[in-house]
Amino acid sequence: MQFKEYKVLHIMEGGLGTIFLGASGIPIRKMEAAFNEQAANGWQVVFQIIEKKRFLLFWQREAVIVTFGK
Repeated sequence: MQFKEYKVLHIMEGGLGTIFLGASGIPIRKMEAAFNEQAANGWQVVFQIIEKKRFLLFWQREAVIVTFGK
């Protein structure tokens, strides 16, 4: 399917939970709200990937990168 416009969203887990608990989690409610908002505006999910990055030297932090198309 061909899209004329694309939008990229970057949703990251919280930093405090990563520091104090060693790992947090992707904020599902925040992600769900963002997906619903984009769907209401006519956007469709094209691609999604989860990345892990180093955070403050010792920890790793996850983020979801979602590409929407319209």
